[in-house]
Amino acid sequence: MKFIKSDIVIIGAGLTGLTIAYLLRKQNISVKIVEARERIGGRIHTKYSDTLAPQEMGATWFGSKHTALVALLNELNLGVFKQELGGKAIYEAISTSPPQLVALPPNNEPSYRIQGGTTTLIQALRNQLDDNQLFFNQTIETIENQVDGVSIQSKTHHFKASKVISTLPPNLFLNTISVTPPLPDSIVTVGKQTHTWMGESIKISLTYETPFWRTNSSGTIVSNVGPIPEMYDHSNFENNRFCLKGFLNGTYFSIEKAERLELIMKQLEKYYGSKARDFLTYEETVWRNEKFTFSDYESHILPHQNNGHSIFRQAFLDGKLWIAGSETADKFPGYMDGAVRSAKFVVAYLQA
Repeated sequence: MKFIKSDIVIIGAGLTGLTIAYLLRKQNISVKIVEARERIGGRIHTKYSDTLAPQEMGATWFGSKHTALVALLNELNLGVFKQELGGKAIYEAISTSPPQLVALPPNNEPSYRIQGGTTTLIQALRNQLDDNQLFFNQTIETIENQVDGVSIQSKTHHFKASKVISTLPPNLFLNTISVTPPLPDSIVTVGKQTHTWMGESIKISLTYETPFWRTNSSGTIVSNVGPIPEMYDHSNFENNRFCLKGFLNGTYFSIEKAERLELIMKQLEKYYGSKARDFLTYEETVWRNEKFTFSDYESHILPHQNNGHSIFRQAFLDGKLWIAGSETADKFPGYMDGAVRSAKFVVAYLQA
């Protein structure tokens, strides 16, 4: 087993973990990030191709009210642009009525996207790190409080640090990592009843040669019938590579990919006819099936349940363990802004 020593160990190389490392980079503090996947980003995951629009499989949109995220984007000199909705939307109210093309009211609070894809933010943060600070394919199994620090172990690596910060969704953290001595019942109860943002989501994306939906139709879809409840024009910033991106009803997580695609095609054919099947590529991410994001709940959980709970604003194991991440933020929990706010909160305490 390989032994690694560091002042701070961060579990998870998503937006929270990378932002914590970024904020600490000038403090002469040794930081290591351990990541279970082979990639960075966590629930931010953009799929790229040399000839296609970036396809967002995870976190995408933000608003001007998300000031912590906006400030970070500005600091990193990353460009943004408005989500295109168009003047009309395809609206499907009930299954017994045909879809309608309806006028959209003025959008006073537009959503924004990051130029080049959301992973551009992740890569910008990654560029601030040295290669020896990142450890991939490391699924942490145990955390143990010791007199001289905290011990963190995977199957192949033993990390020793003065403090450890988990950025995993709280339910996943509590279900997959053994902590010694056991954490208080209060945090275990709340953590296991904390909704995992995007955990039930299925993100879908189709690339096309031309944006045919812009002619006498719309790329904005809102349907109460489904199986796609929402879809949007997701063409790139340069507007020369074209894409439709949206959500599939989460109940379809257990069927095969080909079955999901056929359901999608049948719905889109109602709006666009045979052109819907002329796609170049189809991508999907079923987040419920992502074992490094989602863990089944022990009881029924409501959307955003316990997100932002005050219990996440305290340390455990004699001040050596922080449970951070988007779900734990006091404002905008579950969003990218929440992930940045969580990082800033923990770093403020580490520097106090």
